Amino acid sequence: MQEARVMFDYLRQQVSKLIEISDDESPFCASLMVPKLLRKDAFLVQEGEVSRYMAFVTTGFLRSYTVDRKGEEHTVQFAAEGWWITDLYSFLTGNEGLYYIQALEQSDVLLIDRPSYEKLCESIPKFERYFRLLLQNNYIATHRRIVASISMSAEERYLQFLEDYPAIVRRVAQRHLASYLGMTPEALSRIRSRIAKRGGRPPERANEISDRSAG
Repeated sequence: MQEARVMFDYLRQQVSKLIEISDDESPFCASLMVPKLLRKDAFLVQEGEVSRYMAFVTTGFLRSYTVDRKGEEHTVQFAAEGWWITDLYSFLTGNEGLYYIQALEQSDVLLIDRPSYEKLCESIPKFERYFRLLLQNNYIATHRRIVASISMSAEERYLQFLEDYPAIVRRVAQRHLASYLGMTPEALSRIRSRIAKRGGRPPERANEISDRSAG
């Protein structure tokens, strides 16, 4: 596992993109969070459990997904370094969750539970704005995804994802990406082959993750 100090320093660096955190406020923020190592394929939470934590990813890569009655998985969100992930409905209500959240790589995360989240926002009100901005960004990403699902072809959805989140294509299994895009792995493979034949840019050349959450 990363050293806790390194993890908290990275969190502060990312938070400071949206709000300023003073040297006095940083230790208090750190005191409310718990470092955790997730081995590859380990679950942070599973469907039917209460999602007691929001997780900030300092290293690694996670996804959330649901499983339908036919046993097919549907990926809802990816989370790489610098992103938060949780089953927000369950976290905020205390009800049983709808999603599995799984580490696709060995991952270091910082966890904050609901009481600590409330304490953080009450004690340092600027964090209310920070989390509001995260929710706004997530809403925008989700709305764009809905519009894409009803107005774009499968190939257009893939190309849009590649433009928005280039490095994820190099880190995620084709079956997980296909389920996120709402297609079969075979359909995604055909799309990639067509793009390659047209001389399109291979996904493997991408090397930078967007700051936007793949939600």
